[in-house]
Amino acid sequence: MFKKSFTLFLVLFISFSSLAQEKIDYQVMQRIKREGLENSKVMEYLSFLTDIYSPRLAGSNQYREAGKWVVNKLTELGLQNSKMEPFGTLGRGWELKKFYFAMTEPQYMPIIGYPKAWTSGFNGMIEGSPVLMDIKKEEDLQQFKGKLKNAIVFMQGEQEVTTSFETEAKRYTEEDLKNLQMLPEPGGRSPFANRMEEFIARNRLRQSISAFLEQEGAAVTVEPAQGRFGTIFVSSGGSYRKGSPNPIPQVVMAVEHYNRIVRILKQNIPVKLEMEYQANFVDSDSLGYNIIAEIPGTDKKLKDEIVMLGGHFDTWHAGTGATDNSSGCAVALEAVRILKAIGVQPRRTIRIAMWDAEEVGLIGSREYVKNHFFDRDKKEKKPDYDKFSAYFNYDNGTGKIRGIYTQGNEAVASIFEEWLKPFHNLGATTVTVRNTGGTDHQSFDGVGLPGFQFIQDEINYDARTHHSNMDVYDLAMRGDLMQSAVIMAAFVYNAAMRDEKLPRKYFDPNEERPRRPRF
Repeated sequence: MFKKSFTLFLVLFISFSSLAQEKIDYQVMQRIKREGLENSKVMEYLSFLTDIYSPRLAGSNQYREAGKWVVNKLTELGLQNSKMEPFGTLGRGWELKKFYFAMTEPQYMPIIGYPKAWTSGFNGMIEGSPVLMDIKKEEDLQQFKGKLKNAIVFMQGEQEVTTSFETEAKRYTEEDLKNLQMLPEPGGRSPFANRMEEFIARNRLRQSISAFLEQEGAAVTVEPAQGRFGTIFVSSGGSYRKGSPNPIPQVVMAVEHYNRIVRILKQNIPVKLEMEYQANFVDSDSLGYNIIAEIPGTDKKLKDEIVMLGGHFDTWHAGTGATDNSSGCAVALEAVRILKAIGVQPRRTIRIAMWDAEEVGLIGSREYVKNHFFDRDKKEKKPDYDKFSAYFNYDNGTGKIRGIYTQGNEAVASIFEEWLKPFHNLGATTVTVRNTGGTDHQSFDGVGLPGFQFIQDEINYDARTHHSNMDVYDLAMRGDLMQSAVIMAAFVYNAAMRDEKLPRKYFDPNEERPRRPRF
């Protein structure tokens, strides 16, 4: 009994001691709040990144032009060593130059549609009747042999479109946040494994269909979008890799327009379509570029240590990348503006990064980590590995910060709980040891470095804006982004000022870890 009581006392003593040692400068926190909430520039930055310098597909000229603007802005704000840093060969870019699509018979209808990135365009206007081809298995292809020369091929049948009676935009409830703090139940087959098997099977069939269409000389393929109400979710149909084959033109169109045409065809009424599609593959510069700048550290002993913040800079092409991820870049830009505006003198160096080619496999951040911190292939630790404290990432849309994922790093949980206390009145309260994925903090976490993504309100990210033509400035939320920039600035400041680097979780460099595929 005594032994158990003493053990419990020891655990509590250590826990409370660690909390007591975590110093928070509440005056600086208040100054960060005041500057970020009263003098915010976050929407100004977002407008430049969306209205003027977007879209920014990896490898495109637009990406590089936008990068120059950010480098100049960071220099203007007083950051040092601002640059577009090449990390090696990326491949080729792709730029949409012109697109027009319409039904001309039996009635005229302008069609909402977008080509897939890294697919070929064509010269002039094409006209014709669509061929409906709904393939469920490879054997079904033979019925179309000899019938697809120069055809506009509709790839699926009529799609079900449902009306939702639930609110599209959502915020976390207190119950949701409480559940996030709980670890998921262990055991059972991973849903990811099931999804991966389905993905592999679909991809194999898709490759067979693509090869057949190429062989038969189809002019263009058309697919119904996953979104509703004119929203189109679209990404790539080809590869950024230099030397990859140029696939035939591929277009995604609004499901409501798609279904109308399919229903007309089922009535045996002729349909005529016309389309113009011009696109360029960009081979002039095959390098990839991350955008980097610093607020140098001032402490003699700690100035060479590094605290990082950022998000990915590349976007998809249908919208202007407002919530994925111009919002994250604007928040990071605003966070360093706040810190410069209030005149902080960080003990450690604060380094902002905006990553290239996240959308095609976290490439920019992974190559940066490989070049500066740890090479996973060679299992080689770089000199800055031991100087690194933390990386804070923002890439889950426009929603405000509600807390932070620790990626299983239990040692930082109590620290982050203290850091969030000044922002409870702004809605940020939750620390969870759960993992979250799909973005650039994983590049750091994957080599044992503390890398974190904030918990953000979803708003309508998955339902409306993520990778869609509706990813635009008007659907970004000013108050949420202002709050996020304030908390980002505070976390970076605290990490830069504390006596010790943030604690790390266990990492075995010899352990094989899954990697996100490159597309």
